[in-house]
Amino acid sequence: MGRWAPAGLMALSGASLYAGAALAVGLFDALAPALVAWLRISAAALLLLALRRPAPRDFVGRAGAHAAVFGLMTMGMNMAFYLAIASIPLGTAVAVEFLGPVAIAALGSRSARDWAALALAAAGVLVISGATWSGHGSGILWALAAGALWAGYIVTGSRIASGGASRSATAVGFAWAALLAAPAVLALWPRGVVGAEIAPAQFALLWLGLGLLSAAIPYSLDQVVMRMAGASRFALLQAILPLVATVIGAVALGQMLSAAEAAGIALIVAAVALRRP
Repeated sequence: MGRWAPAGLMALSGASLYAGAALAVGLFDALAPALVAWLRISAAALLLLALRRPAPRDFVGRAGAHAAVFGLMTMGMNMAFYLAIASIPLGTAVAVEFLGPVAIAALGSRSARDWAALALAAAGVLVISGATWSGHGSGILWALAAGALWAGYIVTGSRIASGGASRSATAVGFAWAALLAAPAVLALWPRGVVGAEIAPAQFALLWLGLGLLSAAIPYSLDQVVMRMAGASRFALLQAILPLVATVIGAVALGQMLSAAEAAGIALIVAAVALRRP
């Protein structure tokens, strides 16, 4: 495939991911963000299990354990991210959590040009954080937590992508994460929310939509990009995502950014342009 294929796939992944995030925001009045994140992962698990049909042996042993860690890391990242976008704009949250991929890219960087690109990205995140902190500190902190978990997602996902079980590992990991978190979800689930606040048919459509848009499509594409680009370039390619999130936030949620926030996102996009392919 061409040199621009990884960037194109990353943009497509981001468009699906943040369309799902915009859908999730509409559920926050009825369900806690962490519960919505579990719905996202559990629905994706069902869809991917039906699509990939992993063998029972994929759920156990070393491969199963690695997949479970990947799934839990992904679910934790989603929970922190949803808690962030409950109080700050979508594009802003994505940009702040980019500190995680910046750290991974720094570890894999070898040239002065790479470091200059990383410095631009870090400066952009700092500008955005400074512009948004007042009155929204908890959202920034949750976005930073999501960034730390994003770094773990990249490391574990890259290891899985280089292995022979990568086609089924995402399905296995999501299934383990959804199953292990289910007891806590049942304990925290508000009674009567389905049927009173949300019609059962509508809930089923939202649940499957979350899984398809927010997890099944983008995380499957991520595995393809990881195999094509490697962990370091994958981490920096994700700097495209704040721009995608900003556009979707403005169109779907009416979230307009301040001049400082827009400047910070521009710095992050410039970092992508500067990075050597």
